[in-house]
Amino acid sequence: MNFYFPTIFIPLVSSTVSAGFPSPADDYTELSLDLNTHLIEHPYTTFCIRVRGNSMEGARVYDGDMLLVDRSIIAQSGNVVIGALDGEFTVKRLRMEQGKTFLLAEHPSYDPIPVTEENDFKIWGVVTYIIHKTHKLL
Repeated sequence: MNFYFPTIFIPLVSSTVSAGFPSPADDYTELSLDLNTHLIEHPYTTFCIRVRGNSMEGARVYDGDMLLVDRSIIAQSGNVVIGALDGEFTVKRLRMEQGKTFLLAEHPSYDPIPVTEENDFKIWGVVTYIIHKTHKLL
């Protein structure tokens, strides 16, 4: 999959924001920032996919979120991955132990999914970023 990511610059305020105690404002000089250069390490192997469902809420992946996925990263146990399991795409945490592979949801309503030799399973990529709104539009 080859994708073209156009360069789109958005304003970047040069000061930081405090997540603890408020601090006096520094300089408000604005710079330009291209999110592609900060979020995408491998542009030709990265794609976006939208989440449907609630099985990964414990990993702060919510229904409607956009995921940035890098196909060039070799998946390791513990990674959140996009997998194709028997023809269906899914986002789950990959667990590999003692020669066995499991896809783990991060929601108490879902059981682990064992991946066996009978399954048609392929990892499409490792999730590198989760993009979601922090507020709802009225």
